[in-house]
Amino acid sequence: MRTTYATTKDFPPVAKAYTQVSQVVKETGLLRRAPLFYALVGAAIVLGFAGAITGFLLLGDSWFQLLIAAALGILFTQAAFISHEAAHKQIFASGKANDRLARFIGPGIVGMSYTWWDSKHSRHHANPNRVGKDPDIEIDTISFIEEDAAKARGIVKLITRKQGYLFFPLLTLEGINLHFLGIKHNLARGPVPRRWEELTLILLRLAVVIVPVFLLLPLGMAFAFMGVQLAVFGIYMGAAFAPNHKGMPIIDPNARLDFFSKQVRTSRNVAGGWWATALMGGLNYQVEHHLFPSMARPHLAQAREIVIEYCRTFDVPYTETSLIKSYAIVIEYLNRVGLAAGGDPFDCPAAMQMGAYRKV
Repeated sequence: MRTTYATTKDFPPVAKAYTQVSQVVKETGLLRRAPLFYALVGAAIVLGFAGAITGFLLLGDSWFQLLIAAALGILFTQAAFISHEAAHKQIFASGKANDRLARFIGPGIVGMSYTWWDSKHSRHHANPNRVGKDPDIEIDTISFIEEDAAKARGIVKLITRKQGYLFFPLLTLEGINLHFLGIKHNLARGPVPRRWEELTLILLRLAVVIVPVFLLLPLGMAFAFMGVQLAVFGIYMGAAFAPNHKGMPIIDPNARLDFFSKQVRTSRNVAGGWWATALMGGLNYQVEHHLFPSMARPHLAQAREIVIEYCRTFDVPYTETSLIKSYAIVIEYLNRVGLAAGGDPFDCPAAMQMGAYRKV
């Protein structure tokens, strides 16, 4: 089976679109930094952690501690959003200051490897949804393209065939996976920038989080606390990033696309305004984020109006939907891809061949 991927013919180039829209964005002042906004968000997160720690100490031996665990999962995800924005140079005017903040928050607060994430995320931004170049559509239990699904064997094959329905349950394990991948990356052979600095931060962070839990809570409750915290973190991270590109067109590895078309056609926005922005750390404006990665979160909404106007002018589809509908699209898309795992002679061949090229 061979999927039909989007090619240059499907996406005719729009040569001057990005030059024109970026000029308007610059003249409007939307690329300026927003230090006060990020100071307030940072302060809110710090207060949230202070409240969670206070609640943990006051509650003692109580199953209400699981509420604190869930709150920590949310707070770690919100901290990850700040690290993501610092890595994109959105917070400070100085690139070095942004880099230092991202390198501290990622490993030291969230417990994720910055160097692992930065390499992966940079490749994703350069070629979103392009086969062989976007690491975010490479197989990792979940298959995002039919060729990978068709290779599934054993228990992975069973998971793949229903992977859309299993996507959110599997996200409960994503928190553990993100921590594991970070440590694995830093222990791998070959050069790793600031390997020991990052490993030290990750291990110190794990000690600060885990040791008090197992010292102050009964053993069973301690394991439940960590399980809830990691599950909420994994679900929240996955739920924030999944709607952005899953179910959007998959690009042929040999297609030659202009920057504007490539970024807009493969990205999906989530409607909702300020509450969606707060919930998703600005990732709800995925189209604008991919066009202007260094744009601060408060300016994305205004940039959206400009981008929509240029999409109309150049006849480029602009995709935006509700949060719930975006999840339904992701589930349906993953289930359709999962059909390639096969095994049932009554599976519809036409449905299996629909592939990942889909305009939402």
